[in-house]
Amino acid sequence: MNPIDQPTIDRYPTALRLLHWLRAVLVLGLLWAGWHMTGLNDDVASKYELYYPWHKSFGLLTFLVVLTQFTLRWRTPHLPQPLETLAQYERVLSRLAQRAMYALLVLVPLMGYSMSSTYTMSDGVFFFGVNLPELLTKNDEWFAVFQWLHKVFAYSLLGLIVLHVAGALKHRFYDQDPRNDALRRML
Repeated sequence: MNPIDQPTIDRYPTALRLLHWLRAVLVLGLLWAGWHMTGLNDDVASKYELYYPWHKSFGLLTFLVVLTQFTLRWRTPHLPQPLETLAQYERVLSRLAQRAMYALLVLVPLMGYSMSSTYTMSDGVFFFGVNLPELLTKNDEWFAVFQWLHKVFAYSLLGLIVLHVAGALKHRFYDQDPRNDALRRML
C-alpha cells in the first residue's frame, strides 16, 4: 500500500492503550517496591516474606504484559505515525527513548529472574505462589553481576520514564501547536 493511501490513525487501539497504562502502574509500583525493600534491614520479616516474593511475581507479570504489547504491536497493521509537527530532534529522541524503554522493560525482569535463579540463598523464582524452574545454576558471583545490572537498568528505566512523562506533558501543556499533543493518542 502506498504511504499516501494509508489511513490516518490518531489513537492507539484500545488494547494497546490499556496495556500501556497497566504496564505504567506495574512498573512504577515495582520501582517503588524495589527501592523500598532494598532499604529495609535484613531483620525485617516482611522484606523476604512479603516484598521479595511479590516483587518477583509482579516483575514477571510486567514482563508478560510487555511481551503481550510487543505481540499486539507487531500484529496491528496501522498504528499512529510519529507526529510530523514535532521537530526532527524530538521525533528522533522520542523513537530512541521508546526503544530504550522497551529494551529495559525486557532486560530488567530478565536480570531479576537471573538474580533469583543464581543466588545460593534464594528460595527460587515465584510467580504468584508457583515455583518456576530456575534455568541458571547457583553462583553468587554471577548473582552479584545480575544484581548490579538489575539495579542499573531499573534506574535507567526510571530516568527514561521521567523523560517520557516530561515530554508528554511538555507537548500537551507547553507547545503552541495543539497537534503536538501525543498524550491524546494514549487516552
